[in-house]
Amino acid sequence: MELYDIVIIGGGINGAGIARDAAGRGLKVLLAEQNDFASATSSAATKLIHGGLRYLEYYEFRLVAESLAEREVMLKIAPHIIWPLEFVLPHEKHLRPAWMVRAGLFLYDHIGGRGTLPKSRSVRLEAQGHGAGLKPEFSRGFAYYDAWVDDARLVVLTLASARAHGATVLPRTRCAGARREGDAWCVALRDQTTGRQRDVHARILVNAAGPWVKSLLERELNIESPGQVRLVKGSHIVVPRIHDKRYAYILQNPDRRVIFMIPYEREFTLIGTTDVQVAEKDLPPVISSDEIAYLCAAASRYSARAITPDQVVWSYSGVRPLYDDGKEDPSAITRDYVLLLDEQGPPLLSVFGGKITTYRKLAEHVMEKLARWTPARRPWTHAEPLPGGDFGGRDFPLVLGEYRARHPGLDPHWLARLLRRHGTLSTTILDNAQTEADLGENFGGGLYQRELAYLIEREWAGSADDVLWRRTKCGLHMNEAQRRRVAERMAGAQ
Repeated sequence: MELYDIVIIGGGINGAGIARDAAGRGLKVLLAEQNDFASATSSAATKLIHGGLRYLEYYEFRLVAESLAEREVMLKIAPHIIWPLEFVLPHEKHLRPAWMVRAGLFLYDHIGGRGTLPKSRSVRLEAQGHGAGLKPEFSRGFAYYDAWVDDARLVVLTLASARAHGATVLPRTRCAGARREGDAWCVALRDQTTGRQRDVHARILVNAAGPWVKSLLERELNIESPGQVRLVKGSHIVVPRIHDKRYAYILQNPDRRVIFMIPYEREFTLIGTTDVQVAEKDLPPVISSDEIAYLCAAASRYSARAITPDQVVWSYSGVRPLYDDGKEDPSAITRDYVLLLDEQGPPLLSVFGGKITTYRKLAEHVMEKLARWTPARRPWTHAEPLPGGDFGGRDFPLVLGEYRARHPGLDPHWLARLLRRHGTLSTTILDNAQTEADLGENFGGGLYQRELAYLIEREWAGSADDVLWRRTKCGLHMNEAQRRRVAERMAGAQ
């Protein structure tokens, strides 16, 4: 029976980050995910690499500082899927006084160390062009920067890097059980497609099952853990774009929560998120009519055009597996991560909580926790770009210009979208293509046969949803007949 140094259960961002870090340190790694990668929490975020400005109100200074430092790292190693995004905060003095906002933004500018993004500033919304799409009564505000991320692609590219460093990466593979046998774990893995089951051995087992972290311990491993998890649903809606500028809005709500309105896929605006406590029986999560109404009302308080439920073209929900710190308000529960190590035999490490921004640092802390059982190797993931992110110090417009020069017969806007998904790996998809016909069948929404084949062969895509809503967002730009055609094509390729 094959022996691995580490077996990781869970193919969200935390599991992916741990697999990449461990494989790059020379360990023999296997990761198993019961569904598609990033099919739960890690594809249902607000798509931000950020420090979490609102976390300052809950005194989460360590988390904010670490997140802001990580923001700089991520901008460097993944410039194709992560880029700066300006946020505008319209001011309402009866919710938070200006001095409080300014103080929070000053701290936000400096707590993470020296950064490359512009510092925050006060703005007059219409006079300085920052009030597009807002009601005219909002005249003053503040501007600051964070970063945008394609969350599901971040997971897939992190796993591609893990594979390149020797990791075995298995989608649609469920952990059917695990038990300690001497100095190793015996882990039963079931292929969800064929039903076949096999056992592997591991010196270390990592539980990165996200919303199922607690149930994996109790049901598959028969282990009682002191750690508790709170499942908090966050839902988002997508509507036709509210304005045509490149900045996002962060909106204060009367319940003291904040709502984001973010430019999305050129033609749309992303609005979110909610905080609703749920139970495991509620998985997979689905947005409720109350949540849609809440988000529409929150956006409409600021938007010059009323946002109504009939405008929603797409929605998604995810469940944050937060470490239960005893707070009653779901918005106040810590977004920090907790790593629990069980040493009653071969080690078991369980990951509670966490956020996309800090996944790489979380993985480093996991390796620190496991240092007694692994070779002493220095952290490395901060320096090596993720696949496709090797821009060599050039910015995205310069790299895009080079691709446009090489492929002058292809639509430049489509090339930009392709490069935003794949970075320099776009060369593999494009090869010598000079015309649209060279790309194969046009499925609509910007998806062609060449890219579809690449996603199946190189990125583990197994269903139309994997392609249309996670590896790409082409499904948002397609009609139902076009989406069915992709599903038919993929079924025929099986």
